[in-house]
Amino acid sequence: MSSPANPALSIPSEAEPCPARPRRHAHKFGGSSLADAERQRTAATLVDDGDGSPAFDSHVVVVSAMQGVTDALIALADAAHAGQDWAPDWSALKQRHRIAAEALAAGDTVLREAIDGDFGELHARLSATNSDAGDVAWIHGLGEVLSSRLQHAALGGEAAGWARLDAREVLVVHPGELGVAVDWEESRARLQRWREAHPQPNVVVTGFVASDNQSRPTTLGRNGSDHSGAIFAVLFDADELTIWTDVDGVLSADPRLVPDAVCLPMLSYAEACELAYFGAKVLHPQTMAPAIQHELPVRIRNSRNPRAPGTLISAVSRGPNGAHGAPVKGLSLIEGLALLELSGAGLIGVPGTAERMFAALRQAGVSVTMISQGSSEHSICCVVSQSQAELAREAVEAAFAEAIGDGQAQGVSVTGGIAVLAAVGDGMVGTPGVAARLLGGLAQARVNVRAIAQGAGERNISVAIAERDAQRGLRAAHAAFWLSPQTLSVGLIGPGNVGRTLLEQLAEATPRFAAGALHGQNLDLRLRAVANSRTMQLHPKALDPATAVEALQGGEALDLDRFTAHVRAEHLPHAMIVDCSGSDAVAARYAEWLAAGIHVVTPNKHAGSGSWQRFQAIRKASRDGSAQFRYEATVGAGLPVIRTLRDLIDTGDVLYEIEGMFSGTLAWLFNKFDGSAPFSELVLEARRLGYTEPDPRDDLSGTDVARKLVILARETGRELSLADVDVENLVPEVLLGVPLEEFLDRIDELDTPMQARLDAARAEGGQLRYLARLDRDGRASVSLSVPPPGHASLYGRLTDNLIQFRTLRYPDNPLVVQGPGAGPEVTAAGVFGDILAIAQTLGARA
Repeated sequence: MSSPANPALSIPSEAEPCPARPRRHAHKFGGSSLADAERQRTAATLVDDGDGSPAFDSHVVVVSAMQGVTDALIALADAAHAGQDWAPDWSALKQRHRIAAEALAAGDTVLREAIDGDFGELHARLSATNSDAGDVAWIHGLGEVLSSRLQHAALGGEAAGWARLDAREVLVVHPGELGVAVDWEESRARLQRWREAHPQPNVVVTGFVASDNQSRPTTLGRNGSDHSGAIFAVLFDADELTIWTDVDGVLSADPRLVPDAVCLPMLSYAEACELAYFGAKVLHPQTMAPAIQHELPVRIRNSRNPRAPGTLISAVSRGPNGAHGAPVKGLSLIEGLALLELSGAGLIGVPGTAERMFAALRQAGVSVTMISQGSSEHSICCVVSQSQAELAREAVEAAFAEAIGDGQAQGVSVTGGIAVLAAVGDGMVGTPGVAARLLGGLAQARVNVRAIAQGAGERNISVAIAERDAQRGLRAAHAAFWLSPQTLSVGLIGPGNVGRTLLEQLAEATPRFAAGALHGQNLDLRLRAVANSRTMQLHPKALDPATAVEALQGGEALDLDRFTAHVRAEHLPHAMIVDCSGSDAVAARYAEWLAAGIHVVTPNKHAGSGSWQRFQAIRKASRDGSAQFRYEATVGAGLPVIRTLRDLIDTGDVLYEIEGMFSGTLAWLFNKFDGSAPFSELVLEARRLGYTEPDPRDDLSGTDVARKLVILARETGRELSLADVDVENLVPEVLLGVPLEEFLDRIDELDTPMQARLDAARAEGGQLRYLARLDRDGRASVSLSVPPPGHASLYGRLTDNLIQFRTLRYPDNPLVVQGPGAGPEVTAAGVFGDILAIAQTLGARA
């Protein structure tokens, strides 16, 4: 892309074809890309063939000091000024450069003498202990001079067509209101004169350094080398600037905070400026000004990974089909801030209030990061550096002292520990719902927004949040815009039959989720903790579901407080505990977990059928907060029983009756029990098949069925408890309290009474079924019954659960939910379905 600064090309005639303008590529190498001789050599190869673009006719290479050298020079200047011994550090720095010179150009006496000369002058200036600004700038900028000599040698020097330019000979700058400003006219004139004396096609240039309008040495400030790269790309009329650094490009977020951050293939100038201001370390905000003014394409690439295409920054950031892609390109975070607020009823409608406030801050030298004001004008708040918070408070209080004294303003408040999270993207312009998605993602992660600001340009939405929530908020927002997977930190309690099967299903699904990321799916179920009744295993990153049970053998003693804190990791946006334990003590923690923002999924019936007060507390915690409580598997294993009932009630239907077989185990037993085999043999067979609990009395007692009936009754709004259910226990009273082994030895004592019940049913022309029933008046019962002919329970398959709802809409032909209800596979699948349902409400596309 040609720069507007290039001479205009006239239309060639057929007789006089106009030669193509030579293409020039500007490169800027950062200190990490030039850290030693090896990196300098690598940089030289990148100049020739590392751009990945069509061939260029010439190159301009702008260099930073070797990594750490500028800091070392500043320390030397400070030590000299303080009268400290700086000689050892001076010697070490000189030796480092001499070693690099020898490695790059062994025996090159000219290069060695030049470096020795530079260090000789450095020694003289340090010895003079002169605090003149020009001397200090010369010392601070020596690293770039030395680096340019080394890189010039690495590129082959003058023999290979390379000149070396000390930017102080050409670049003229002066202090400006917004930072260092370039005197473009004078700089171009000086460069033209310099080029007359140095016509080589390729040039190595010192970054960071410049001269003022009196030809005294100065610098462009810290991180000014990137700025130099853009400046010299413009001065040399380059077609493109590549900034070589140590990352693959501009990332969608700080990878230290968001490991799933992705490299952005392209950005517009506006997007790059926003991200640079809000802390994207790979870009310096001032770098963009020359590029924007001259429409210079800028590419960010990794000198350590030159195969990566990097990020292209240009006037637009659309893909080949003209689409922006995701509305938000990246998110940045600034920490170490404070929120300052001026409030008062007397401020409403008073002209000039904001002007007075920000004039006071300006006079105090306080920089404002973000401004927010409601339309009522009752309060104005802004975000400032934490280090300047008290200075800002004093300045605003002084400016409004009279109003505060008269009670027209309530005063100035300061809230510390604030971070500003910014979402940036050209695709936000004119796209409805972007703010909703950002705020929704933060809400789901339980991150409270203290203030919000959005410019009319719509490319940036900034929110002030508590610094303690910053990392979690950044990850949640990153996932909300599908820039990374929705990550759920998962803890599983109770790896018994159902829990173990669920882990197997998770292990099987994990590769699918990983592969799905390539097709726009974005779910990361991260199992980080597993526990049984005695031990737990916590992992800082993730446990392999396939080996999680075995990992418990090397675990620590169970501590539910530590388990909870680990799952609710501050650096992950969402947390979930899956309770497959069947423990009443674990169920007692649900309300606490939900209130803390931890989603709960369970097939454990104790929460839904236990204490009414506890049940109400659980529902309230889920309703008042952002965490969800899912327990579909408590009633119908993998069947949508609770969901169907809720849909009926929520749409205005009136429930008359619930009836059905709520136990796949008991359904199997009475579907099989026809007198051909004793009832006790069927119970033992069901136990071997894994259909019963370890103690079959837990199934035969009817308590499990009664709990399911209580759960459904409570879904209808009835205040029903387990004690209110009339339950028929199929275990003879004499076997209720005996040990399990004794019960199994005496299990044939079930046969005579059960055979008598079967004979009586057949005498009536019926069959036995163990049914639960809730009638219109709220009476609940669980018993062995003889259903009337045509009853749906007579036609179910062996392990089918069957629940029928008789309602106003379905009075004579009830609505029936039927399907497998026994076995850990279907129950685990029901739990897994609840997990995925929560993930989808969080924005995951699984």
